[in-house]
Amino acid sequence: MSNLTNEAALEAMLFASGESVPVKRLAEVMEISESKVVKMLEDLKKKYDEDSKCGIRLVRLEDSYQLSSKKEYYEKIRDLTERKRRASLSNAGLEVLSIVAYNQPITRSTIEFIRGVNSDGALNNLVAAGLVEEVGRLDAPGRPMLFGTSEEFLRCFDLSSLSELPDIDLEYNFGELNHEIIEGEQMEFVKEEAQTTNDNADSLIGDINEIPNE
Repeated sequence: MSNLTNEAALEAMLFASGESVPVKRLAEVMEISESKVVKMLEDLKKKYDEDSKCGIRLVRLEDSYQLSSKKEYYEKIRDLTERKRRASLSNAGLEVLSIVAYNQPITRSTIEFIRGVNSDGALNNLVAAGLVEEVGRLDAPGRPMLFGTSEEFLRCFDLSSLSELPDIDLEYNFGELNHEIIEGEQMEFVKEEAQTTNDNADSLIGDINEIPNE
């Protein structure tokens, strides 16, 4: 295949997919190197960006690429499809999303430790909206679920990669904090069980002492 034909083939595959496609997969199908695929994709991206008469663009999402409509035509597309505008995120949702974005992968317990309040509702809403997803389990007692942002998060905030997030100073090492909180919860559970056992033992001793001697 010539470079021109290769570029057209990439364009056709991305259009037919309708979703983001990893560079690795495109290279496998095209039977060329990943570096050549990236070069052609970036050339294609530049062509779309510079053509004011073109209504589509090519976006990079980490190690994947996807065809998308240009942002300036959003209103027209919305009118055509007549879809309802998504409900905006609540303040709690934005707080949780920010925490996940900057500290992922992160457990539910760590999110609640940072916010100081229960975050089940906000986190579940973000998962339902496709902005946050389950990314694995922490290697700790109980193996709690870890959460991270999704490709939809990158699309919504017009980011190519998480590295484009504004820099902030983090107060904690969240990898260690995940473990510390889980271990702390386990210690509290052990203390509660021990206290319950002691209470039961004291009660039993009291009952025995109340048995009259024959």
